[in-house]
Amino acid sequence: MRILFPIFLLIFVIGCSKEDTSSYQTESTINQNEYEVIASNLEIPWEIAKLDDTIYISERTGSIVQIKEDNYFRQPVRLEKGLSNQPEAGLLGIAFPSNFTNKAFAYYSYVDGNDFFQRVVEIQLIDDHWQETNVLLDKIPGGKFHQGGRIKIGPDQKLYITTGDATVPELAQDVTSLAGKILRMNIDGTIPSDNPIPNNYVYSYGHRNPQGLAWDSEGNLYASEHGSSAHDELNHIQKGKNYGWPIIQGDETKEGMLNPIVHSHEKTWAPSGMALLEGKLYFASLRGEGIRVYDLQTNMLDETLSELGRVRDVLATNQGLYVITNNTDGRGNPYANDDRLIFIPIHMLR
Repeated sequence: MRILFPIFLLIFVIGCSKEDTSSYQTESTINQNEYEVIASNLEIPWEIAKLDDTIYISERTGSIVQIKEDNYFRQPVRLEKGLSNQPEAGLLGIAFPSNFTNKAFAYYSYVDGNDFFQRVVEIQLIDDHWQETNVLLDKIPGGKFHQGGRIKIGPDQKLYITTGDATVPELAQDVTSLAGKILRMNIDGTIPSDNPIPNNYVYSYGHRNPQGLAWDSEGNLYASEHGSSAHDELNHIQKGKNYGWPIIQGDETKEGMLNPIVHSHEKTWAPSGMALLEGKLYFASLRGEGIRVYDLQTNMLDETLSELGRVRDVLATNQGLYVITNNTDGRGNPYANDDRLIFIPIHMLR
C-alpha cells in the first residue's frame, strides 16, 4: 500500500564566486505538498532502474529489489566473487537494455586475496534470483573509498561506466588505468571503434569519484562528481577530454583540462545519482541531504531539501522523480522504515 506524507520543499540560494557568471534564484518555499512512499526497509540501496511498470533497485548487500504495483520482492544476486565490505563498495550500478527479457548489467566491488577490484558483468534473472553469467570488464582498481559505480546505457546504446580513483589520485591522469574515468563499451563488452583512444575503454579522464550520469535531448552527457574537501562538481562530459583531477579542481585552470559547469566551492554536496527532467539536472546529495537542481538554460542552481536525509539516486520519468534514500549505510541517521523509495510528482518540481 502506498502512503502519502506531507513534505516541505525549501529552495535556498547557493553562493557563487566572482568568476561564476551563473544566476541564482532568491529564496522561496513550496508548502503543503505530498510525496509517495512506494517501498520501505530497503538495505543500503544504490541505483534505481525502471522498465515499463516495473522498478528495480540494487542493494549494496547483494540483492535487487523488484517492485511492481504494490508488491516488491528481494532477489539475491549470485556473483562469482565475494562482495567487498569496504565503506563505499558492494553491488552498485545496474542497467537494463530496452529489449530486456531476463538479462541486465551490473557493477560490483569484490575481494581477491588482499586486493579490491570492481567488475562489470552481465546478470541473468533465473527463477527467484539473479546469476552472474558473463564478465564484460574486470580488475577495475578498488580500495576503501572512491569506487565510482554508476552504469548507464546511453542514447547511442553503449554502456557508460563511472570509476573512482580508488584513493590513488594519480591514476585518474593515467589513460592506461581504468580508475578515475568514465568508460564506454559496447554492450557485449568490446571496445567501440569510435572511442577517443584506440583500443581503450576510456571516454573521459581526470575524475576523482563520479557517481551520476545523465543525457539531454541532444545527446549531451553530464556527470556529477565528488570533489576533495568540498569542490563537488557537475561536468559536461566531452569525448576524450581531461577533467583535471588531481592537478586542478574548482575554478583552477590548466591548459588541456576542462572546468566543471558548476561546483560547490567550499560547501560539500557529496553528489551521487543524477537525472535530467524538463531541461534541469536533478542530482542526489548525500552530505547535503537532499536533491539539488541545476537549470541548463538559466544556469541557476537550487537546493531542494526534502527532509529525507541522505539521498543516493534519482530517476526521472514524465510523471515525476523517483528517489532512494541512503540512511542505513552507517553514515546517516535512519528514519523509521528506512531506506525508502519515494516518488515526487512532477507538479511539485515546477
